[in-house]
Amino acid sequence: MSMHILQPIHQNFFNMYVYILRCADDTLYTGSTTDIDRRIVEHNTSPRAAKYTRARRPVVLVYQESVKDLSTARSREAEIKQLTRNEKLVLIKKSLQEKRGV
Repeated sequence: MSMHILQPIHQNFFNMYVYILRCADDTLYTGSTTDIDRRIVEHNTSPRAAKYTRARRPVVLVYQESVKDLSTARSREAEIKQLTRNEKLVLIKKSLQEKRGV
């Protein structure tokens, strides 16, 4: 009798998010996470928040995009961090317009 060993099925990726927050002092913070809702709560309430946002609460999510994996998220986060403030504001505005279907 042959035995078949069942192998677990694994996805090759998990959903990641790259996001921009508007801080209470009107600065912008860019980060990445697997759980956007949890991370926003952490930024606003937890000692696990980034040092930058802990000093600038409350923060509000103004932009997010979904990417396929951690490597892509880190690369995209680095790209966004290199943008000027005005370029980030354009990115945020375009995203809002797309959501509204403008």
